[in-house]
Amino acid sequence: MSATENRPQQQPYAIAGGVSMRDLLASCAAAAAVSTPPRLPDPGTARAAAERPKAA
Repeated sequence: MSATENRPQQQPYAIAGGVSMRDLLASCAAAAAVSTPPRLPDPGTARAAAERPKAA
């Protein structure tokens, strides 16, 4: 036997424990949405809202 025959077979890629790619991508998108802080309001939009007349 040669030295290469004694080595265990290596998998060409890692197995993710039965998780589908769709579920993996969805979990990454959810984590990004939860961990991203909300955007600041646009100054032009906030100013326009302040100039509107108030309802009677």
